[in-house]
Amino acid sequence: MKNYAWKTPRNLFTEEHKSLIEQGEKWMKDTALSCSVVAALVVTVVFAAAFTLPGGANDKGVPIYINNGPFIVFVAADILALFSGSTSLLMFLGIMTARYSERDFLRSLPMKMGIGLFALFLSIAAMMTAFGASLHIILYHKVRWILAPIGLVASVPSILFAFLQFPLLAEVVLSTFGPSIFGKQSDEIIA
Repeated sequence: MKNYAWKTPRNLFTEEHKSLIEQGEKWMKDTALSCSVVAALVVTVVFAAAFTLPGGANDKGVPIYINNGPFIVFVAADILALFSGSTSLLMFLGIMTARYSERDFLRSLPMKMGIGLFALFLSIAAMMTAFGASLHIILYHKVRWILAPIGLVASVPSILFAFLQFPLLAEVVLSTFGPSIFGKQSDEIIA
């Protein structure tokens, strides 16, 4: 239906809320930039950690603790941190280079933000796990009780990040996949 000026409700909404698109674009870019800095730091640290193995390597280049359980935890957590941090970085880069059309705000941008935040949380948690495993490998022979304090202290950044960012992640997921006042959601997946 059209009003007296021959404008559809969608056209009228777009005209009346242009400032919302500008504000949304600014907020998305600022958030993506901040999170991408953290993701880049995580990727840099875990990439370097992959080549600085705890305990070192023998003369043939084989890690000394290759058969040690905590070493396997270190390697697996480091790999997970690298891949999830890279995924997060790519999602935030996708947000910063988006077109920011009105349709993008319905599905594409919130989905990228949600994936980016979840991947960033996963990378931080995996990085702290790798850190804990590395300290365990190095210190366990001298101080056996060190595992509990390491686990406790290493979990603080992950829990803090989850506590601070979970409301944003929940809001993004609910607004993207929950009931909508706009009717049918966009059919775009990630453009």
